[in-house]
Amino acid sequence: MKKIAILGVGNILELDDGVAIYATKYLEKNYTFAPHIDIINGGVEGINLLNLFMEYDYILILDAIEIDDAPGSIYHIPSDKLTGYGLNSGGAHEIGVLQCFDILELMGKELPQSSVFGIVPEKIDVSIDLTNTMRKEFLIYIEKLLEILTTKLNIKISKNSEQITLDEIIETFKNPQR
Repeated sequence: MKKIAILGVGNILELDDGVAIYATKYLEKNYTFAPHIDIINGGVEGINLLNLFMEYDYILILDAIEIDDAPGSIYHIPSDKLTGYGLNSGGAHEIGVLQCFDILELMGKELPQSSVFGIVPEKIDVSIDLTNTMRKEFLIYIEKLLEILTTKLNIKISKNSEQITLDEIIETFKNPQR
């Protein structure tokens, strides 16, 4: 059986750059997956995530991606097609994640199948929150992500009986002692 991970990368301290972190928490709290998939908050770890790329057969990387398109536009890009999308122009976490592929190749290790499921941010600024545009597109981002999991990876998804909202998730990051 393939070992599958959803890896969210981004910085919750920089407004829309944290969207993937919120998405991983949303998936973790609201859904159950069969077969099991690991949902990982990679934050801004970048190159420090190298071991993850050696553990999994398939990694779906969630991120806010800087592409010249309207804020909220969603892209699903296979990792072998990442050049030319401006992903290296983002934060250190994006550069580090992409460097993991290069390092694996240099080590002679097999690359996991992977892709980036990204959303174009409206604003990167110092704040733990999302812009109204990202809030509006968040559930569409989640729905399209769930569609990828079911159609491309044959994952069965069920909603948990207790659900948590995006606002509640953002609040847990603003007030971690809750």
